[in-house]
Amino acid sequence: MSPSLPLHFLFTVAAFLTSPVSSHFSSTSSSPSPDSTPSLSDWRSARATYYAASDPRDAVGGACGYGDLVKAGYGMATVGLSESLFERGQICGACFQLRCVEDLRWCIPGTSIIVTVTNFCAPNYGFTAEGGGHCNPPNKHFVLPIEAFEKIAIWKAGNMPVQYRRIKCRKEGGIRYTVSGYGIYLSVLISNVAGAGDVSAVKIKGTRTGWLPMGRNWGQNWHINADLNHQALSFEVTSSDGVTISSYNVAPKDWNFGQTFEGKQFES
Repeated sequence: MSPSLPLHFLFTVAAFLTSPVSSHFSSTSSSPSPDSTPSLSDWRSARATYYAASDPRDAVGGACGYGDLVKAGYGMATVGLSESLFERGQICGACFQLRCVEDLRWCIPGTSIIVTVTNFCAPNYGFTAEGGGHCNPPNKHFVLPIEAFEKIAIWKAGNMPVQYRRIKCRKEGGIRYTVSGYGIYLSVLISNVAGAGDVSAVKIKGTRTGWLPMGRNWGQNWHINADLNHQALSFEVTSSDGVTISSYNVAPKDWNFGQTFEGKQFES
C-alpha cells in the first residue's frame, strides 16, 4: 500500500555506531482511556498522512538522530512533524496522543494512538499549503507509519483530519546515552526519555572535571570538545518543562565510542 499523496521528508544520516544493550524499550501504541493519560495540553486540530511499510525511512533514521527506530526501542509508535510543530528539532522525543475526527467513513471510533516525535516532514514549496504542500507552514501535520495510522483510521483515508494533544511520555527503563566521536570530540545521543520527552539542556562530567555544558548538534545529538577519555561519565539532563535529573558514573572509566549506557529516568 502506498500513500495517496506524495510526502517529502528531510533525512539526516548520523555516522555513529551503537552497541546492543541488554533490552530494548518500546513506546506504547495502545489506546489508553483519557482519564489515565497524563495530559500537558488540550486537544487541537491537525491533519495526518502515512507512509507505507516498505518505505526504508525507519531503517536509515530520521531528523531526530535516533537511527533505526526499531533497534532504538521506538518501534512503529513514531511520527514526523511539519515545520510548524517541529521547533527546529527541539521537540524530538516528545509524545503526542492522536485521534481521528470528522470522518465517520474512515475513522475507527473510540481509538487513539500515542507516538513519539522522531522525524521532520519538510515543506514542499512546489505546492501551496492548501494544494498538496501538507507540511508547509502554517499547516500542523503528522506523518505516521502505516502501522500507527491504521490504529485510528482506514488506510484509504489518506490525508485525514485528526486531533492531537501533547502528553507525558511513558518509557521502560532509564534514559539511554549512546556515545560516539573521536579523540576529544564527544557526541552523545540521548533517547528513551520519559516525562516531557524532549531535552532542552545537557551537561556532562568526568571524574576529573566539573559539569560541562554540551551543545545541541542536531535532533537529540549533543556534543562537546573535551578530553574525557579514561574518566567515568556523569550526565545532567534538563527537559523542556524545566525538570533536571542527574545520573552519576553512567559510563565507567573504560568506556568506548559506540557504547550505550543507561541512567536515571524522569517520572512519567
